[in-house]
Amino acid sequence: MAVDYAVIVLYLAGMLAMGWWGMRRAKSKSDFLVAGRRLGPVMYSGTMAAIVLGGASTIGGVGLGYQYGLSGAWMVFTIGLGLLALSVFFSARIARLKVYTVSEMLDLRYGGSAGIISGVVMWAYTLMLAVTSTIAYATIFDVLFGMDRSLSIILGGAIVVAYSTLGGMWSITLTDMVQFVVKTIGVLLLLLPIAVIKAGGFAAMKAQLPDDYFAPLGIGGQTVFTYVLIYSFGMLIGQDIWQRVFTARGDKVARLGGTAAGTYCLAYALAGAVIGTAAKVLYPHLGSPDDAFATIVKDALPVGVRGLVLAAALSAVMSTSSGALIACATVANNDIWARVKSVAARRRPAVEKAADAGRAPGTEQAEDAAEEHDEVRGNRIFILLMGLAVIVIAIALNNVVEALTLAYNVLVGGLLVPILGGLLWKRGTAAGALASVAVGGLTVVGLMVSLGVLANEPIYYGLIASLVAYVVVSLATKPTDPEVLAAWRARLAGRTDGAADDGPEEEAAGDTSVAVARVLTPSSVTGRA
Repeated sequence: MAVDYAVIVLYLAGMLAMGWWGMRRAKSKSDFLVAGRRLGPVMYSGTMAAIVLGGASTIGGVGLGYQYGLSGAWMVFTIGLGLLALSVFFSARIARLKVYTVSEMLDLRYGGSAGIISGVVMWAYTLMLAVTSTIAYATIFDVLFGMDRSLSIILGGAIVVAYSTLGGMWSITLTDMVQFVVKTIGVLLLLLPIAVIKAGGFAAMKAQLPDDYFAPLGIGGQTVFTYVLIYSFGMLIGQDIWQRVFTARGDKVARLGGTAAGTYCLAYALAGAVIGTAAKVLYPHLGSPDDAFATIVKDALPVGVRGLVLAAALSAVMSTSSGALIACATVANNDIWARVKSVAARRRPAVEKAADAGRAPGTEQAEDAAEEHDEVRGNRIFILLMGLAVIVIAIALNNVVEALTLAYNVLVGGLLVPILGGLLWKRGTAAGALASVAVGGLTVVGLMVSLGVLANEPIYYGLIASLVAYVVVSLATKPTDPEVLAAWRARLAGRTDGAADDGPEEEAAGDTSVAVARVLTPSSVTGRA
């Protein structure tokens, strides 16, 4: 095992080194949160695939293959389908918005009144996603070192928090790219063929297992439908996914790179199911399907290769965990804390505002630079704080599946309709969006309380209630201000408030509060005709 330990230690040290190197590139808010919006197709597709294929897709995907056979691929398959839909139909317009969060998009579309509630919902989702990813360290470090659960979570979580805090999205992008390569080699090129060979090949697997293990819908049609609602639609609206779209250098990169990542997910889904099916042949009486990955890695792989495959599992967990962590911190800082500060600033005494008006000439540029530095520092502090919270909650939480289901149900039930409605239906209003979030979210939570978190009905009825509330309230209220819609269409076209786009490095172009304020200010002040 010494060689395996060396591989893992080198991998973890490399992640920290990447974080330190990324810190040198993160000099602005844009650099820190969205990697300067300048990732090319290779980096973009690799990091996008890395974030969506986490511990649930790797360890859980193999477990589903062990339990259901090839149809166990459907969970990860629907993740890939959702990513393909996002990339083909929505990624270009999302990238052109030049925002940092989903709530900022809602502010732009509905006129600045829908963001706070969506921010709280999105924060809760990203927090629970980070927690469930962090818990997976316990499984991996237990296999490696026989380490205590709490200590495993602290060790794995601390490494992710460290490199994410140092360099933000640049560090996460660099580490995700390495993790993508390690995952591809470890799972697709090593574990997959070795598992099939150890099981005697596909013919032997088919001879030893029931026919249901090779049926396309062996897992159940209703289960597949629920996966589509939760995971495919979740890919369309999650902050962790949108924040990666914001890193793309342009429309074409977002569309083609995302399509490549989605296609990779489909192959990864099938690979996990095949590995799990092979594990069922080799170890037919495991206590839990989720033990299949660790068992086949520990017993079937040679020394050295075992370490690389475990590093692949670790990379899958770390990529999702770091992506969810920076998304959680971004929402907490930009959508919640920034709004609290904005309210406090509006209540400052008139004397202080008069003093601001009398500043000496030439100080504004220096203050802007200082503010830029403070924004990077502020986002670092929020990543650190959210990271510590994630580790504490992960230690206290036991039921990972219920926590993840709760997060996705609330996200999809509350935010899917107002987000897609804002992108596709110009008659949707802020009142309709708020009603949709409230009714959909409350319906999902209420039904989960009464029927159970893992029941299928909460997401079904939650989406229906959210859609009805959105349409009815939107039609019953005054249409969105034409100037707000004009500014929204300008952003979708790649312009800022109707003007030419100043490029990804222009921070003012991404300041949603300024854009909304300009739209809502009377035309006599803004100079509009």
